[in-house]
Amino acid sequence: MTSGETSAGADPEAEPIASTMARLEAAGRFGIVPGLERTRWLLGRLGDPHLGLAGVLVAGTNGKGSVAALMDSMARAAGRRTVLLAKPHLVRWGERIVLDGEPLGDVRFGALVEEVLGAAEQAPPGEHPTQFELLTAMGFLAAARHRAEIVICEVGMGGRLDSTNIADLGGCVITNIALDHREWLGDTVEAIAAEKAGIIKGGDWVVTAATEPARSVIAQRARSVGARLRVLEAGRDWRGTGRGLAGVEVELDAGGAPPTGRPALLRSPLVGLVQAENLAVAAAAAAMLGIPDGAMVAGAASVRWPGRLQWVDGAPPLLLDGAHNPAAVAALSSEVSGLAGGRRVVALFGAMADKQLDEMLPHLSQMADEVVLTSVGGGRAASAALLRAMLGGGTAAEPVAAALAEARRRAGRSGLVLVCGSLALVGAVLAELDPG
Repeated sequence: MTSGETSAGADPEAEPIASTMARLEAAGRFGIVPGLERTRWLLGRLGDPHLGLAGVLVAGTNGKGSVAALMDSMARAAGRRTVLLAKPHLVRWGERIVLDGEPLGDVRFGALVEEVLGAAEQAPPGEHPTQFELLTAMGFLAAARHRAEIVICEVGMGGRLDSTNIADLGGCVITNIALDHREWLGDTVEAIAAEKAGIIKGGDWVVTAATEPARSVIAQRARSVGARLRVLEAGRDWRGTGRGLAGVEVELDAGGAPPTGRPALLRSPLVGLVQAENLAVAAAAAAMLGIPDGAMVAGAASVRWPGRLQWVDGAPPLLLDGAHNPAAVAALSSEVSGLAGGRRVVALFGAMADKQLDEMLPHLSQMADEVVLTSVGGGRAASAALLRAMLGGGTAAEPVAAALAEARRRAGRSGLVLVCGSLALVGAVLAELDPG
């Protein structure tokens, strides 16, 4: 083969894209550095694309991705031009920037990386934007160029000092508050709620389903800046029913606080009773955005959001859930038995070492007959051996491909493999299932 030829089936764009993505990966070395200064500087170099964008910032401990996906689906059903900025991705980086329901392809995503990295490399010494800040800038730049009518931006781990908080989109959602990321956000629910509530700005509307004591903290922030707050309460504003693998159904109170005229009944294919609350929150926020009732119904019914109690047929089938903190694992534990339908359950678990593993791991014995422990890879990941030692049993297997094969073998064709502990693990398993 001559130097000008390529092998059959080779993608001539793959090599430069791989090099570009390696540079984005390398930016991870800057770690997590809370603050808005670097993002403000970077967006300034890019022409401040975030200014003038409208939509909603979605924060919370759990459920914010599902709420964001539901809102995006509802807005698209209403014919709105949307951009969904989600995090993290499961398999491909382009999942983080979704234009009118379509994730960015590798080529377009790579071009954005090159452009934003080019601006970032002009940063003063010691002030290089972090990987997350680069991705935030990319998302807002893509949204501005797409001329999005509604931008739905999932906040990172916090709120007040999260790089996404550089934008004032006019609307805010705070799903719920539980203990997570305590090394960054605080050791109490109240402290974490204050960080999450930091996304609320003057004149915003806010929707939350948070319970006390977080609710009072959020309400105080809303009052202090002059924001309009709508609090949703189960049993008063909505009632939800689980429908097994068919998803959830939510009945909304049509006579509650304005805006009125909301749909009385919504159904979503997202599985698990926790999704009922997410659906109620998404509908309330969509109403604030002026989404018609019919579009809410259609959007709820057509939403797709992988990795959250996702069932994958096979022998054995797989049930994948990105539960990555104690509250999420506890919610998952309440669902598994019913969804398993009497099958023998083998859990495949991997998590980050900085999570509350001592509170997460005990749930595995309630959900599974056997446990296979693995490492999701990367510097933050707990090793399979560490997880096994903390659990006091189970089978350690690395890498993920080997662990998945072992879990399938132990479950048998008639069993069920439950994959949980980290969205990174869910993404790695999905990549194994579809290596293309």
